[in-house]
Amino acid sequence: MIKMMATAGAVAFIFFSCDRKLSTAEKLDLSKTPLQTVDSMFIVQTTDGGLQFRVEAEVMERYVTDSVSFEKFPKGVELYGYNEEGLLETMILADDALHEQRSKSKYEKWSAFGNVVIQNILKRETMETDTIYWDRSKGEIYTDCYIKLYSPDGFMQGIGMRSDERARNSIIYKPFDSFGIVSKDSTAVIIDSVNFIGPFLKK
Repeated sequence: MIKMMATAGAVAFIFFSCDRKLSTAEKLDLSKTPLQTVDSMFIVQTTDGGLQFRVEAEVMERYVTDSVSFEKFPKGVELYGYNEEGLLETMILADDALHEQRSKSKYEKWSAFGNVVIQNILKRETMETDTIYWDRSKGEIYTDCYIKLYSPDGFMQGIGMRSDERARNSIIYKPFDSFGIVSKDSTAVIIDSVNFIGPFLKK
């Protein structure tokens, strides 16, 4: 008889413990708790079999609310864009990033922060800033922050920039105190090391 009473007490204790855990779980705020966490993320986007974009990140955290879903990249992100011929054209690197999508519209926006570098490899242009936005619904990248632009034509700096999403026609809106950079020897051969196929020239 004593043995049966002890077993019943143990069962009651188990049910009580489980009930307390369930009530705690119901109080979680899903807008602040990742629905999904991915390590070493690698995503590609294609159109008609052609590669358009590639995204790589050490960590991706996905959140979902009633109206919007978003992914955070707390350890940085790397975005690569390819042109119509399949050549790597654009790179965007940042220390932190956020990707937002709205459930009832075509709105899609990337925000990148901290040591942001935007490169157009084919034009040999590099931009550096602290914050950049990529509005995919409008197909443009922009910032209202201080920005530096390095190109074969020289150096520019200013406040605010707008461009198409592949950084082909970047415009600095408020340039200031720009100065020229000493150009390389005009006889030097410049090779696109990313898209070049074949042996490199000996130095």
